[in-house]
Amino acid sequence: MSTHPPIIGNWYCLRAGALFEVVALDEASGTVEVQYFDGTLEEMELDDWHAQCATGDIEEAEAPEDWTGSVDIDTEADASRSGNVGGIDDDRRLNAMGPDEPDTLD
Repeated sequence: MSTHPPIIGNWYCLRAGALFEVVALDEASGTVEVQYFDGTLEEMELDDWHAQCATGDIEEAEAPEDWTGSVDIDTEADASRSGNVGGIDDDRRLNAMGPDEPDTLD
């Protein structure tokens, strides 16, 4: 089996099926920090990473289609941002009006 270096932002899976992303790498201390799809963080020794790659216990994987499982995002707060209250559409209208037209966005 081959070993591959941990790359921040890349996704991997354990032989047992757990999907995770490398979120930090500290070569000076020899550690890799990973975050599983459910949000759990774990730190492992870089030597352990290479050993598990060599035995096939860690393999490269595609990012999940819904990668937000590992990120703490409040979907309601995210939806409220897309309500265009002071958002991109308002900015586009202001830019389209030009300097001589009155501001009627109130």
